[in-house]
Amino acid sequence: MNSSNKKIKPEDFGKVAVMFGGRSAEREVSLKSGAAVLAALLRSGVDAHAFDPAKQGLHQLEEQGFKRVFIALHGRYGEDGTVQGALELMDMPYSGSGVMASALAMDKFRTKLVWQAMNLPVPDYTLLTAKSDWNAVVQQLGLPLFVKPANEGSSVGITKVKSVAELPAAYEEAARHDTLVIAEKFIGGGEYTAAILGQQCLPSIKIVPANEFYDYEAKYLRDDTRYLCPSDLSAEKEAEMQHLAQQAFAVIGGAGWGRVDFLKDENDKLYLLEINTSPGMTGHSLVPMAARVAGISFDQLVMNILELSHVG
Repeated sequence: MNSSNKKIKPEDFGKVAVMFGGRSAEREVSLKSGAAVLAALLRSGVDAHAFDPAKQGLHQLEEQGFKRVFIALHGRYGEDGTVQGALELMDMPYSGSGVMASALAMDKFRTKLVWQAMNLPVPDYTLLTAKSDWNAVVQQLGLPLFVKPANEGSSVGITKVKSVAELPAAYEEAARHDTLVIAEKFIGGGEYTAAILGQQCLPSIKIVPANEFYDYEAKYLRDDTRYLCPSDLSAEKEAEMQHLAQQAFAVIGGAGWGRVDFLKDENDKLYLLEINTSPGMTGHSLVPMAARVAGISFDQLVMNILELSHVG
């Protein structure tokens, strides 16, 4: 599949930096994503090279003659608009969303505010502080509920809370990762994700973790998490999810590619959970899985993302 009418040859990209590693809490996952992306680009004939911003200054991109960057960073200092802004100042094209969308999607609280302003469905939530009334939080959201840092990905710092007594410790755990902490209503009808590639929405995936919820371990370390793609949604519900995903992505200003995560309740209502503007590309990752079902190989997927590079 080509996302543009004009056929781009591998040599047309020039020297490409695959930026991965970095210094976020998701460094280890990023190293795996970047290695997979780099190998795919090399197989496709692109002049691609590894670039770890935790070990190399960005000025070396220009000094070493790079013409484009494939961002395979996850979390802060890579998925949050900081690197994107630096690359724009350098007039260096890069994959994925621009500064605003990257920064906004990284902040789960402000993403929710934008979605709510557009009347898009999100689970009920509240902000927590050390002085929060824990009983009032439970009264509002019910139990169980989730406590999470607003600005981390890969389920870092998330706790599933089953009693009022567990809330203070859950808050402390999330607050170790971010000053902004969210408590969110539990939605129990299933977790799904829908990937965006250019103007196309890929088939949805239902995520069925073997443990309590889809945490870091379930995402990257366990082999018993089940992924259903095509998912169990009806054709009508699948179309609704894809439409919601495209709306949610467009509203935050997303570009190129991304992944929109959903929850479904027992009455089949869909809720937007969050957006990943630099999704994982590891062996456990979901965008490559959805692409395969859509008839797009991993190497084709990587090339398509590179073709959709953002030019500030």
